[in-house]
This record gives sequence, C-alpha cells and structure tokens, in this order.
Amino acid sequence: MPHRHTRLAEFMPYRLSITSNAVSDMIADKYRARFGLKIPEWRVMAVLGDAGPRTQRELVNATLMDKVAVNRACKVLEDRGLVVRNPNVADGRSHHLALTAVGETMHGQIMPLAEDMYQRIFACLTAKETEVLRATLGKLLASVESLERAEA
Repeated sequence: MPHRHTRLAEFMPYRLSITSNAVSDMIADKYRARFGLKIPEWRVMAVLGDAGPRTQRELVNATLMDKVAVNRACKVLEDRGLVVRNPNVADGRSHHLALTAVGETMHGQIMPLAEDMYQRIFACLTAKETEVLRATLGKLLASVESLERAEA
C-alpha cells in the first residue's frame, strides 16, 4: 500500500507528540533494559535527582504527567527502595518524596546513559539549531501555560 500524505502528518501538535515519544522511547529503552524503570518512574527520579525532595503535587507540575501516573510511579519507586516519603511539616496532608541512597546511585548511573543517547539523537542538529529548538519549545510551553491561565 503506498504511503499517503495525510493532514495529520502535517499537524504540528501530532508531529511534536510522535517526535517526543520517539526520543523518549529510544532513551527509555536503555535504562529500562538495565534498570527496569518505565518512563514515568524515570521522570520522577530525574526531577528528584535534579531538584531534591518534592511533593507529589510538585512532581505532577514538574513532569506534566497526570496525578495517577505520578502516584503509580512513586509507589513503584518506594516499593523498590529508590524513593522515601517524609512528612511535609508545612502541610500535614502531604509528603516530600526524596531519592534514597540507592536511588541516588541509580540516578547517577542513568544520567550518563540518557546524556549519551541525547548526544547521539541530537547529533543531526547544529549547536545553533539545538538552541533555536530549545527556545522554540520554551515559547510553546509558555504559550500553553498562558492559555491555560486565561481559560481557568
């Protein structure tokens, strides 16, 4: 069957989504095989490794994943001893999640793998193209956030 050129293939949100999924999946394949982590679990670990302890609500905001996905990821990570919950003294209803020593070690092992895959994937872009892409994605995210605030 010949490849048909569809409107969907040219629809920019669709192209962003499939490109993002392809990049994430390629990187995830590396740490999934070695560390048994799914994408949501790694995203939670990555935020905690970069930003330190966070509440689940803060993790939802940082990852833009839904509450259920973050909750499941946190539960898996906690069950594996990679994350620990500590009471949030500022808000008795929530907890801060933090990487354990084992979680920090794993984070330190995954980051070089992720960085290597990033370098390999983005090698097709010049430094200038990478910066333009970074700025463009930032503008798009800011636009979405602005529209969400206006509609709230």
